[in-house]
Amino acid sequence: MSDLQLQRRGLLCVVSGPSGSGKTTLCRRYSNADPAAVYAISATTRTPREGEKDGIDYFFLSREEFESRATRGEFLEYAEVHGNLYGTLKSEVLAHINEGRDVLMDIDVQGASLIREQSDPAIREAFVDIFIMLPSEEELLRRLDYRGTESRDQVELRLGNAREEMRHWADYRYTVVSQDKETDFTTFSAIMAGERCRSSRLTPCEDAINQHPELGL
Repeated sequence: MSDLQLQRRGLLCVVSGPSGSGKTTLCRRYSNADPAAVYAISATTRTPREGEKDGIDYFFLSREEFESRATRGEFLEYAEVHGNLYGTLKSEVLAHINEGRDVLMDIDVQGASLIREQSDPAIREAFVDIFIMLPSEEELLRRLDYRGTESRDQVELRLGNAREEMRHWADYRYTVVSQDKETDFTTFSAIMAGERCRSSRLTPCEDAINQHPELGL
């Protein structure tokens, strides 16, 4: 009896959480560890920094080109931050999803909301959202202070923003209450594994259907 082969389209995994929650670290670690996952590359209008490469660190666009593509609806989400535009190109995400690769994005709750509103059926089918919640305000403050790179005023601003973000945890399919790096990564990986195994995401390949006609039902 031949091996049963099932194929799937990739996931679009959107991860949000307050500053200090470790969402970026989780996304990067998972994409580095799993060849079937990629970390989304954003487009931006800001000037490349030393050592940054187009198409690797960011897609560097002029403001005119960025705004033109935004008008044509080519971004899943975009926003202006400190005078520069940042966004995620729909074509880039769909290319990976169609090849069966999972795309990981760490974005704020506003960006996640914009992606939820996408009408494209391929995006809606692939969409998975995860919120990384900190167990207490004390832990949030500890992690913000741990960075040691910001003034007290900056920490207070981040704390206020974090409180606002954490009010949206119930909007997400999954919420992970952060513990430590290894536990968080194990939980995150388990969610991804479960989503990959959902029957609605799997399609028998043509050879499998020929050998197992019941799969074509």
